[in-house]
Amino acid sequence: MPSSTVEDYLKCIYHEQHQHGHERVSTGSIATALGVTPGTATAMIKTLHESGLILYEPYNGVQLTPEGHRLATHVLRRHRVLELFLVQVMGMDWTDVHKEAEVLEHAVSDRLLERMYEMLGEPAVDPHGDPIPDAGGEVHHKSYPTLLECELKVPLRLVRVTDQGVDFLRLLKGHGLRPGEELQVAARREEADSVELSTCSGTFSLGFRAASKILVEATVLSRQSTVTRSPASGSGESGFPAQSQT
Repeated sequence: MPSSTVEDYLKCIYHEQHQHGHERVSTGSIATALGVTPGTATAMIKTLHESGLILYEPYNGVQLTPEGHRLATHVLRRHRVLELFLVQVMGMDWTDVHKEAEVLEHAVSDRLLERMYEMLGEPAVDPHGDPIPDAGGEVHHKSYPTLLECELKVPLRLVRVTDQGVDFLRLLKGHGLRPGEELQVAARREEADSVELSTCSGTFSLGFRAASKILVEATVLSRQSTVTRSPASGSGESGFPAQSQT
């Protein structure tokens, strides 16, 4: 079984490859993400390369091999199932489970994890909306727009938060935002670097950087298709659809 350090590096490289869309990841970005010195990161990268888990070329970055990718998604599955278990079964707040899962993911057995997964109803996403890899290591990514890219003044549902930093999650919590909540983008003001949001509890603004970390989906078909919808099937004057009872 790989050490916790090896698992942390592989998961970090996977995140950097997929979050930023880069096939190769720089040593510097890995060091920054893991909070280690570039020299420490380089030494571990060479070890992972020698073990056949990554491909490494000095000054040209690293990328996961098929075996490295398999191990990275295995760790990712453990992490995300654990996060959901901590929220839904243990009653922990969704803003606090990331660090706990970082510790537990290296200790939980595969047998126990699969039992947790079954107890949770074989979910597709974790509390932050991140997709949970299946048992074979496949990650079923869906493409969603951010609050900077979605349509204005249409009903939306928050589906994913890409930054799991505690401070950022608590900022969202303070505004009543979490995956599953409904909202609208009322306006974007580039000159003020702000996105004005409307929710059931009121209006507030986020900066562009924060807004880029929040992914949403429309809760109606599209602006064009809603023209032909009957008034009975539409939303009320507020523009929000009826609350789901799930």
